[in-house]
Amino acid sequence: MQMPGGKLYMDVKAVVEQHKLHTICTSGNCPNIGECWAEGTATFMILGDTCTRSCKFCAVNTGKPLPPDPEEPYRLAYSIKKMGICHAVITSVDRDDLSDKGAGFWAETIRVLKQEVPGLTMETLIPDMDGKQDLLELIIDAAPEVISHNLETVRRLTPMIRSRAKFDTSLEVIRQVSASGLRSKSGIMLGLGERREEVIETMDELLSAGCEVFTLGQYLQPTLQHMMVEEYITPEQFDEYREIGLEKGFRHVESSPLVRSSYHAVNHLK
Repeated sequence: MQMPGGKLYMDVKAVVEQHKLHTICTSGNCPNIGECWAEGTATFMILGDTCTRSCKFCAVNTGKPLPPDPEEPYRLAYSIKKMGICHAVITSVDRDDLSDKGAGFWAETIRVLKQEVPGLTMETLIPDMDGKQDLLELIIDAAPEVISHNLETVRRLTPMIRSRAKFDTSLEVIRQVSASGLRSKSGIMLGLGERREEVIETMDELLSAGCEVFTLGQYLQPTLQHMMVEEYITPEQFDEYREIGLEKGFRHVESSPLVRSSYHAVNHLK
């Protein structure tokens, strides 16, 4: 793991702080922050830094969020231009407090970025929008190059670690994205007590939903209040899962202990 430091890291940090942006790199305690920020890349988090859900694996703040900031998409566009980013990864907190779950703000952000940063490509890591197809369609119609939505874990463990989301709802999100013709992507964490056959079954279910890109990484307990790590998966096991996933038909598989959904994201577009 690369420790934070260097000029590019400090430049990214300064832009994020100056324009009052949020990143999942910091809010989610990502282990790759040193490597990614030192390369001038970051995963931006829109709709604030407070989530309406309280999943047992996630370090993002939980509570009552502030109203969406209409200027945030423009600050984000300016920051992306200043950083010289060609491929942006954007995620958000869950906004169950909003009537449209934040889908309209997502669509507006994508449109602003396309307008203000010509040539920019995007990966959007979206919430499940409670599985409401009309809300998901707002984001699909805005046409980011990649739409990602994580299953997070295998079917059996979902009720234990996800506070509101359901496994089948997440699969339907992937199915709707895939049917639109946009590139779909999903990921899970390992080390929560899943069995090998459950990981492989998850691959099969994602492929049946049309998922093209799959990521697997080691779960790391962010605080003592979160789910404990049941097992540290060996690099060799991650390599095996990568080979199985590719043989089964995923277009791209990222699989290693420190992989997170946005890790090497530009490769998932190619």
